[in-house]
Amino acid sequence: MALLRIRKAPLSLCKLILTVRPIALSIPCSEIHLFPSYLQRLISSGAQGGIFLTPDQISVSNDLISIIAKQPFSPDNRELKRLGPKLTNKIVESVLNGLNSWKDAHLFFTWAAEQHGYKHNVYTYNAMASILSGARQNAPLKVLVRDIINSRCSMSPGSLGFLLRCLGTLGLGDEANEIFDQVKKMGLCVPNSYSYNCLLEAVAKSGLVDMVEMRLNEMHDFGWQFDRYTLTPVLVAYCNAGKFKKALSVFNEVLNRGWVDEHVFSILVVSCCKWGEVDMAIGLIDRMERHNLKLNEKTFSVLIHGFVKESRVDKALYLFDKMLQSGIHPAVSHFDVMIGELCKSNELEKAISLLSKMKELGICPDVAILMKLTSYLPEGEFRRLFDECLGDKKLEAKIFLYNSLLKGLVSNGSIDKAYQLFQHMMGNDWNGVNMLGGLAAEKDRIAPNTASFSIIINGLLKANKLDLALNLFRDMALVGCKPPLLLYNNLIDELCKLNRLEESSELLREMKEVGLEPTQFTHNCIFGCLCSRADVQGALDLVRKMRFHGHEPWTKHSTLLVKELCKHGKALDACKFLADIVKEGFPPDIISYSAAIGGLVKMGELDQAVELFQDICTRGYCPDVIAYNILIKALCKAHRVVEAEDLLNEMMLKGLLPSVVTYNSLIDGWCKNGKIDKALLCLSRMFGEDRNPNVITYSTLIDGLCTVGRPGDALNLWNEMKRIGCAPNRIAFMALINGLCKCGRSSEALLHFHEMKEKGMEPDSYVYVALISAFLSDNNLPLTFNILKEMVEVGKFPDQPDKILVIKTAIGKLSEDERTSHGVKNLIGEGGIQLLVSQMNLKEEIKPLLDLES
Repeated sequence: MALLRIRKAPLSLCKLILTVRPIALSIPCSEIHLFPSYLQRLISSGAQGGIFLTPDQISVSNDLISIIAKQPFSPDNRELKRLGPKLTNKIVESVLNGLNSWKDAHLFFTWAAEQHGYKHNVYTYNAMASILSGARQNAPLKVLVRDIINSRCSMSPGSLGFLLRCLGTLGLGDEANEIFDQVKKMGLCVPNSYSYNCLLEAVAKSGLVDMVEMRLNEMHDFGWQFDRYTLTPVLVAYCNAGKFKKALSVFNEVLNRGWVDEHVFSILVVSCCKWGEVDMAIGLIDRMERHNLKLNEKTFSVLIHGFVKESRVDKALYLFDKMLQSGIHPAVSHFDVMIGELCKSNELEKAISLLSKMKELGICPDVAILMKLTSYLPEGEFRRLFDECLGDKKLEAKIFLYNSLLKGLVSNGSIDKAYQLFQHMMGNDWNGVNMLGGLAAEKDRIAPNTASFSIIINGLLKANKLDLALNLFRDMALVGCKPPLLLYNNLIDELCKLNRLEESSELLREMKEVGLEPTQFTHNCIFGCLCSRADVQGALDLVRKMRFHGHEPWTKHSTLLVKELCKHGKALDACKFLADIVKEGFPPDIISYSAAIGGLVKMGELDQAVELFQDICTRGYCPDVIAYNILIKALCKAHRVVEAEDLLNEMMLKGLLPSVVTYNSLIDGWCKNGKIDKALLCLSRMFGEDRNPNVITYSTLIDGLCTVGRPGDALNLWNEMKRIGCAPNRIAFMALINGLCKCGRSSEALLHFHEMKEKGMEPDSYVYVALISAFLSDNNLPLTFNILKEMVEVGKFPDQPDKILVIKTAIGKLSEDERTSHGVKNLIGEGGIQLLVSQMNLKEEIKPLLDLES
């Protein structure tokens, strides 16, 4: 394969560098270790510390480590206080390096700084920085950087570089850049090229491309010479930021200067893979070989996965062969990703070839690989490969492999295949046909164990195949497997969900017979089923048994029972049930009581609902807003608004904030009682408590204002509602139109009637009746007829006697007036009036017209 030639840039590297935005895109090969071992020793603190400790210092260091390791760190420890005056920088550094916990090290470091006569130096700071960096503790490392600056600690260029690299390891490029500038400005250090190289590495790992370029130019301006340790982090920065051309320019610079090594090649190769430049990556690898350079295991792994992700499994296989030639032993994950892609591409022969390679290398395929093969290979081929996988394994290993495959199939949603495999383990066929054929010889079949049954039964339950799961459950005893408690619970749970109470009770009895004690979950499954059936006595009997076992009935089931009873008009039975479980020592929560209160209200037992509410309050319950709302709404509907308002004040005293529903109920109550000013006061309170009124609030008030003859205020409120963005709905329009009609403002009502229809809202019959009545009162018979005609055309006929009377009166007057009588005759001819007659029994009103027509 021809390698794309990477040409050297015609200008120098520094002149090529342009200002770019920082982009953070990490790649695995960016964990740079730039410096040779002799430079590492110059900046590490080991030589400064433990090697040159005197015997006395070694003794103090060992004593401190022992004290801190044996018990939680305490600054008041007597032994620590005794050793405090003996601290030196070497001792502190030695102790820090000897502690296993970064937290202990940090506590000791802080404590040491507070000892009289002692002050940290650069070596102790760097030791602490190294520990925090290794433990990936960003926050305390940032604090440490500020402490170093504030302490005005002097440092050598090597020590500064070490600290910068600790920051770079955690991606703290900004902090590295800040301390670099601060120590220069304060005269604490005179950085050299090594310090700059460390800074470049730190900011490159943080993706700060602009900063990398600025520092590189700064080095050039100071006359520092670039080396491989300078340009490698620049390459990393450009690769991470996706700056393809600039990365190639830096690579060519390194290559032309003879500094390229495996690491530099690997950075660019991995980046090419990430950029989708697979052929270029392969070309670089071939070029590496010509330079007698090899990729390491980690880079091989990243590239194989990357090539597969780019759907270039051919290149992944090519690289895989090179990895084998390099003597690197592949991992299962390499085979997994390539076999999966080959199966998707229908290159099954290559997938099987890879599987053979695994066997040749002594690598056992895992369940993930087997799962892929079951999805794509013909059954016969899969049988053969599965037999090979079983090989000469011991019985336990074979069962483990079967169970792993069962678990994988179930997790993947392939419950039918899992069931077929399980049937083979049982020695059975599926509907008389062996679906997997001779998977293994009869003598080699592996009998399923308890785990096998549990996997397949739980899978069947998730697939809603309960009866099949029950059949397998019964088969467990035939092969000597004892069902575990969890399996009993899962089956009972599913039976109860399907209201199969008798079968779940039978399983419960079986559990006890085999010596398994039911858990709280077991009992609550059955309790929930009894509650859904509204079986009060059965539920109470079970509660008593649960109390004996120390189990507590779940509130959600008790609430369900109460709701079921109330739904069927048995709120009194619900209250009795709640009282009974209180006697058993399981007081319900407020949700159950709220359901009972709501049931009593629906039955019309408002006083009893109030009594129950007051009773639970005296017993220490704190009703929530929902409970209060149920009662407030009921009291308002019963015209007991004063009591409802007392409840509102009570809930506010308890710290509960009324909801919009609370205020809507009160507003409705006051409006229906003719106390419109009280209702408007509620609206004011809503705004004061930051409770935004909704369209129901406004509709109720508009209707109330019109009812008391204040249509002007109603229209003002309508405009206010629209102004604040509360869009009127169909109910709001009808309330306004009906109200305006009652107040004799029929023209305005008609305008809103037309607006309502333009918005696609369909008026109800009572709106038509209200408009007909209003125009009839104004003696505007032509408009009355138009509305009547439209009502007939859309088929909106009233059914209340008072509304029917309005229509009768209108037809009578329209029939007598020469302006409208002809139109009524036309309606008769078109059949509209006959429909009206049949719907509303209006024969007497139209008889004169029918006689004339005849």
